[in-house]
Amino acid sequence: MTEQDLVEEESYDYDPGGRRRKSRGAKGCLAVIVALAVLAGGFYFGLTKGVSFLADQFQGPEDFPGPGTGKVQFSVNDGDVVAQIGRNLKAEGVTASVQAFIDACTDEGTGIQVGDYELQKEMKAADACEVLADPGNLIGFPTVTIPEGLRLTEIVSTLAENTDFPEGAFNKALESGRIGLPDYAEGNAEGYLFPATYEIKPGMKPVAILKMMVARWQEAADAAELETKAAELGHTPAELMIIASLIEAEGRGDDMPKIARVIYNRLDGPGDKGGTNGTLGIDAAIAYGLGLSPGSTELTPEQLAEDTPYNTRLNAGLPPTPIEAPGDDAIAAAANPADGDWYYYVTVDLSTGETKFYEDYDGFLEGRDEYKAYCETSDRC
Repeated sequence: MTEQDLVEEESYDYDPGGRRRKSRGAKGCLAVIVALAVLAGGFYFGLTKGVSFLADQFQGPEDFPGPGTGKVQFSVNDGDVVAQIGRNLKAEGVTASVQAFIDACTDEGTGIQVGDYELQKEMKAADACEVLADPGNLIGFPTVTIPEGLRLTEIVSTLAENTDFPEGAFNKALESGRIGLPDYAEGNAEGYLFPATYEIKPGMKPVAILKMMVARWQEAADAAELETKAAELGHTPAELMIIASLIEAEGRGDDMPKIARVIYNRLDGPGDKGGTNGTLGIDAAIAYGLGLSPGSTELTPEQLAEDTPYNTRLNAGLPPTPIEAPGDDAIAAAANPADGDWYYYVTVDLSTGETKFYEDYDGFLEGRDEYKAYCETSDRC
């Protein structure tokens, strides 16, 4: 055996029984040390992760220290609950987490009002809640009010007077096909720009403004179940909107469902019963067809005889389009007419709006005489 062989030969010890056993040597010791180190490292890692996990549990949800930077215009929408507001805040970068806002706003959140607020990026959740819970922090925007009964041209004029856009810009928007009209309106917005008060927010352009008004009309139509009721009444939704506009022009309050019934009786009932032959005889529609302001004065015999598609004395059935913008009550009346056999009505007192309903022409003549007697002592006629 050479000296090299002696160096490379494994080292053995002898146990008391005379058997050889391999000596561990330096390499065996090193393996033990490495194993202990790995175990110690794993224990340390697990311990630190556990401590971190426990700390997270006791520290609560992530929150910004505040006070925040910059400006964020934030909207609270109708129907938003605290959790939804929290999600929107986090998405806008206002708060760090949804849970932090929920925890901070448990009580105050019930008083948050719909509207727009000015907040900041990276706010402390409690600070954001404090701003939103104070109605005094609501941002006010310029408003424009569209009364019931305005025609499309009048609505456009009112919008132009109360915004920074000319009538031409609104007319162009009406022609764009992007304002959300239902298919059955056939691109004509007459009657579908709902009368209400609207906030004109910064950056809103004519298309957005008109689209907002059509969306508000859709709410009224949905509330009245317009399409369902139209099918039940044997008419189209477009026809119900025309009827609603006629009701808006002719009636008020509790009389609206009765006027609706008169219109349906004339359209669908036996014309010979009321002697109307399917004509509606609504002068407001005739005035619309002539381009005259409704209700401004009585129409002359010449005007009443002028044959236009809107002359409801000469032509049976409905006019081709709505004649003005109906409100909630008129749309609801068109969808839910009263029960009755009336074919005529006369407003006998223009100051109070008192209207009487009749089943036949003789009754109508009595009402007309009462109206004439009223006009002899009133300057309202």
